[in-house]
Amino acid sequence: MPLPWIAEADDATFTDIAERSPLPVVVDLWAPWCGPCRTIGPILEQLAGEFAGRCKLVKVNVDGAPATRARFVVQGVPTLIGLRDGREVARQVGAAPADRLRHWISTSVAKAA
Repeated sequence: MPLPWIAEADDATFTDIAERSPLPVVVDLWAPWCGPCRTIGPILEQLAGEFAGRCKLVKVNVDGAPATRARFVVQGVPTLIGLRDGREVARQVGAAPADRLRHWISTSVAKAA
């Protein structure tokens, strides 16, 4: 059973899944061939559980979502985008340790409105 605070999206589903989310969203723009992406993937999923109810994680494989990759001008992966009400409010490029990602999410994305 899929977890309600973790979703996958592509170009066709991004608007419904990420932009129209009632919760703030952490968009994980990643690629399967990217080593750092594979490293932070499990960390992001753990943090999504910690922040369940306060924000949602949406994973986007950039190889299958060229329009989404272009829209956010992704020049390297992993790129994390914080969305609130469909608008970018924060960006984190590159892998980071769990404590830094937790701080980024709590202060930039999931903070009280």
